[in-house]
Amino acid sequence: MDDLKVLIADDHALVRAGFRVLLENLSDVSVIAEAEDGRKALRIIQEIKPDVVLMDISMPELNGLDATAQIVRNYPDIKVIILSMHTSEEYVLQALEVGAHGYILKDASINELELALRSVARNELFLSPAVSKHVIQNYLNRTGVIYKVDGQFSSMDGLTARQREVLQLIAEGFTSQEIAERLFISVKTVEKHRYQIMERLDIHNIAGLVRYAVEKGIIR
Repeated sequence: MDDLKVLIADDHALVRAGFRVLLENLSDVSVIAEAEDGRKALRIIQEIKPDVVLMDISMPELNGLDATAQIVRNYPDIKVIILSMHTSEEYVLQALEVGAHGYILKDASINELELALRSVARNELFLSPAVSKHVIQNYLNRTGVIYKVDGQFSSMDGLTARQREVLQLIAEGFTSQEIAERLFISVKTVEKHRYQIMERLDIHNIAGLVRYAVEKGIIR
């Protein structure tokens, strides 16, 4: 049986090192690459196709949720397990919405990590025991929102996947020219996205967009 090939995506080197050590102690599991942000993770996936991606939520340039949405859409055979410090239902629900196959906490035990890997490899959904399905159901009942996973991030804020990418880069202080270069689009298109984001969110200044991005966990 071939080893389960794993990519670790987290912007903290010590966290990546810690997970690498844990994973290297598991049989039939190989860490084939690491990435410090979502955009680099996508570039690596284009070159070497891992079986599973351990994906941090909060990363610069492209956060883990939006990176996951792109992976699910473009590489449906690759399983994504979200790594998080958050047990709140909103984070869990967003992870499920974008198509993540698992959600575990960063302080999970090695046994839980192994179980998550084996489960998603069998195409099963895995949620950390600390994350209550009852909590998620309560959230759905309270909001009255019905979610569906279609590989596109049709999120609670109504922004498209591309608009969320642009929003994150704006909130991180990149200029329109820099955003255009990173996303391989024109400056005019960036400005169009900026206008649509502000209209959709009814936020009409950069400071407001930054506050919104922090509140939604798009950036730290």
